[in-house]
Amino acid sequence: MSGHHEHVTRHGELAGEEPLSHFIHLIKNRRSIRKYKGKEIPWGLILQILEAGRYAPSAGNVQNWKFIVVRNPGVRESIAKCCHSQEWMQDAPVHIVVVGEPKAAGRFYGERGETLYTAQGCAAAIENMMLAAASLGLGTCWVSAFDDFEISKILDFPEDVVCQGVVTLGYSDEHPLAPARKDLHTVVFVNSWGDKGYGDKAKGYKSANIKEAVSQIRGSIENIAKKIKGRNS
Repeated sequence: MSGHHEHVTRHGELAGEEPLSHFIHLIKNRRSIRKYKGKEIPWGLILQILEAGRYAPSAGNVQNWKFIVVRNPGVRESIAKCCHSQEWMQDAPVHIVVVGEPKAAGRFYGERGETLYTAQGCAAAIENMMLAAASLGLGTCWVSAFDDFEISKILDFPEDVVCQGVVTLGYSDEHPLAPARKDLHTVVFVNSWGDKGYGDKAKGYKSANIKEAVSQIRGSIENIAKKIKGRNS
């Protein structure tokens, strides 16, 4: 008998199996939302999202980020303008501006810490927050196009702080279709570049994906047909 014990739930499933399935579903169904309802977000939900960001990994656990929550309509309008005039951003009731503190990482990792590691840590925090928002029924969009100088003036950044992204947050007023994704077998190599070492397994995965997609499309068509039939009856 091995020393590894698998915890089994009262339903006979491995612990974590159902949550993992839900989490993968969450990842696959998150969308970039650019239309929002005019509905305020309770502060308690915003705090949960920020907490998810706080638990992101960072190089050396430096945690060299700050999150600025912007709810003021005038400030949100100014942020939208400096993000290449993306006016739709104004409709999101909350902006979370994620900033990095490069020098904090630079003390340990030099230039690489200031640039790459700082960007990576902030990106991980942003993804955590977006997934947390999705789990709470909220929509987000990760905005990276902005004027660094202007946004620093709007939010009064210290000189050693750099904006890494703006996350719009609100209740979604649209349902974007899933964008096309490259098949897994086209983006995965084994041991070295170009090595498709997993052979026929990838083809099987692709085939299974196609079957799943066809099944979903067929189900959608059947549902639409039922609705049309119901209207005409």
